[in-house]
Amino acid sequence: MTHPIVTLIVAPRERFSYARTSLESLYEHTQIPFKLVYVDGNSPKPLKSYLEEQAQLKGFELLRTEHYLYPNQARNFGLRQVDTKYLVFVDNDVVVSPGWLKALVQCAEETNAAVVGPLMCQHQPLHQEIHFAGGESHIWVDKLGRRRLREKMLYQGKQVNEMLSQLKRTATELAEFHCVLVRRSIFEKTGQLDEAMLNTKEHLDFCMTVRAAGETVYFEPDALVTYVPGPPQEWADVHYYMLRWSDEWTLASLKRLQEKWSLSEDGYFKTKYKQLGWRRYGALIDPLVRKLTFGVGSSFLARAIAKLEHPLNRYLTRRHRTGRRQMQPTVTKFPSLSSAERSVDAAG
Repeated sequence: MTHPIVTLIVAPRERFSYARTSLESLYEHTQIPFKLVYVDGNSPKPLKSYLEEQAQLKGFELLRTEHYLYPNQARNFGLRQVDTKYLVFVDNDVVVSPGWLKALVQCAEETNAAVVGPLMCQHQPLHQEIHFAGGESHIWVDKLGRRRLREKMLYQGKQVNEMLSQLKRTATELAEFHCVLVRRSIFEKTGQLDEAMLNTKEHLDFCMTVRAAGETVYFEPDALVTYVPGPPQEWADVHYYMLRWSDEWTLASLKRLQEKWSLSEDGYFKTKYKQLGWRRYGALIDPLVRKLTFGVGSSFLARAIAKLEHPLNRYLTRRHRTGRRQMQPTVTKFPSLSSAERSVDAAG
């Protein structure tokens, strides 16, 4: 078997209930050799057992913590295990398509890019609606001398079949951590991912850091993947979802971004402050209200539940901050298996 030049690092995004589908897609649709490091941040027992079984069957490295992880914290745990030329960060709610990894690696090899992002789709049906096809992320200075952030995601909401012929491999300013290939040596210049970016805009920070180091970011439309967002599907998802999108984590991330890049607290940040908690509202509160009102909805009831949810969210965040143990993950390694060996084991 050809020695892999790329390692996939799978990390939790916001829930656990889609993790099996995501992992299975990686093995079904990835034709070139790869290593895999799976970061399991306190998943529920059924998923924990499944991952242990799959790690032994497929020969990947499993890292487990008994507490929930910040996204960049999880990615850094995986990063420390990598010895290949390239790595790909993949969230645990991403489904890939045939040829995706080969296209990312080929782009990096031919352009010498430090970072390559795929054509990222969103929702189901898979691979049909564009979430992200490159974008902008840079600092500009206005007439008053204020440093301000420019962020733009290209073609979001457009249909793949309408846009694909127009999309070309190109240098860009932005890629997202849903799925992104990175040349490992870039971290010798930039250091590890910034763990003070707790839950949002960490992809902007990373791409601007890479470009500030004189390296390039590319968009590769021949790599097609989809991230499948959605509300928690199981009770075990709810706690992590509330913590993952907590007000405290979001405010800390925005403050870190602003201070790190000496940005003005302009309309960009003020809008983000006003939108605090929108994911929790849309994924948890609104569905609950509709269920309680038999689909009718009630703004009064939604506000009442939100008043109860906010202190609960603060409590969960505080408990995580003060109660979690500062510890390295448990690392379980299994011998790497060839594709043929995996097929024989699966059949047996």
